Amino acid sequence: MGNTVTGKSGERKRRSIAKTLSWRTVGTIDTIIISWIVVGNLNFAVTIGGVELFTKMALYFLHERAWNKCNYGREKETPIEYEI
Repeated sequence: MGNTVTGKSGERKRRSIAKTLSWRTVGTIDTIIISWIVVGNLNFAVTIGGVELFTKMALYFLHERAWNKCNYGREKETPIEYEI
């Protein structure tokens, strides 16, 4: 499960970006719903969701890339000695 580009197990930046976008979509919808329930104003809730969309997207991407540099919890690749 290694990355042939880097020679070590990891993810490409585009995978991290795709994960960032999909996670923030889910997270922003959650934030908007919770904000709407708490404040009772849908326009204000959407504003809160819009602001946190960009700040948390950037934070998640940086967090994801930092973890990608860390080997904690990864299994080491064993080279194949022969192929059939």
